[in-house]
Amino acid sequence: MSAEFPYVRPRRLRQSPAMRRLVAETRLHPAELVLPLFVREGVSEPVPVSSMPGVVQHTRDTLRKAVVEAAEAGLGGVMLFGVPAVQDAIGSEGTNPDGILQRAIRDVVAEVGDALVVMSDLCLDEYTDHGHCGVLAADGSVDNDATLERYAEMARVQADAGVHLVGPSGMMDGQIAVIRRALDEAGHQDTGILAYTAKYASAFYGPFREAVGSSLKGDRKAYQQDPANAREALRELEQDLAEGADLVMVKPGMAYLDILRQIADASPVPVSAYQVSGEYAMVEAAAANGWIDRERMIMETLTSLRRAGAEQILTYWAVEAAGMLK
Repeated sequence: MSAEFPYVRPRRLRQSPAMRRLVAETRLHPAELVLPLFVREGVSEPVPVSSMPGVVQHTRDTLRKAVVEAAEAGLGGVMLFGVPAVQDAIGSEGTNPDGILQRAIRDVVAEVGDALVVMSDLCLDEYTDHGHCGVLAADGSVDNDATLERYAEMARVQADAGVHLVGPSGMMDGQIAVIRRALDEAGHQDTGILAYTAKYASAFYGPFREAVGSSLKGDRKAYQQDPANAREALRELEQDLAEGADLVMVKPGMAYLDILRQIADASPVPVSAYQVSGEYAMVEAAAANGWIDRERMIMETLTSLRRAGAEQILTYWAVEAAGMLK
């Protein structure tokens, strides 16, 4: 007990689960969680992602079952990623109306309707044979403006398939404005945009590249954000908002909680965070070795993202976490 302040006892509010629950400042709800899902063309059964225990590349049939489970768990949405059988220099399958992602969108919307917000990744890296997020110029760099033309077409075919939100993740300058214009001109004024506003050139994406079959050699430092920079994220936020973003996102989440807090404090639209593959894999690996309490770690990491300002959290633990919250 403090001699100077004899009646100050913060521990009074920590004494029981009921008391801690009563005064908790941050709460998680299943409706705030979004489940990323991978669907692979040409497979007859799910393919495990070795670096992400418990995560698979789905078939179209198992994807349908997964989204029903997500809806029954009370999740807010799903984010779909396509893994095509064929890749080429310009990512042709990304704009093929009958490509794997567009078919998956139609499947999912038909299965769950408006019970979930159906989101789709709008990027070329899954579809290009070089693994970059855009079309390459003659010198091997990513051609920003040529890539925007591809993104516009991707937005149209994904919206035609029925997606509720497109998620442009390529970090091209002007991508939100171009996509918004393409959607509006195609009659898809009600299709929203979840902008990957602060997406850093991070080492935490390694397992994801296995999950989407990326062919990338090298890195994406020329167009994704430098992990050393914070003010840059606020500049990206200002631009995305001016161009028409409906929601904005910080990616990765856990290593960038300071960025997430700054974005949340400044943003007039909802703010999301992506708990990425490397963050997931680290926890799973530590738990498999008996070094941590897995369930406590899952909930603590999700709570930290929510506490830092995320109103939606994309996480591979979404369904499991929703079960823990009930």
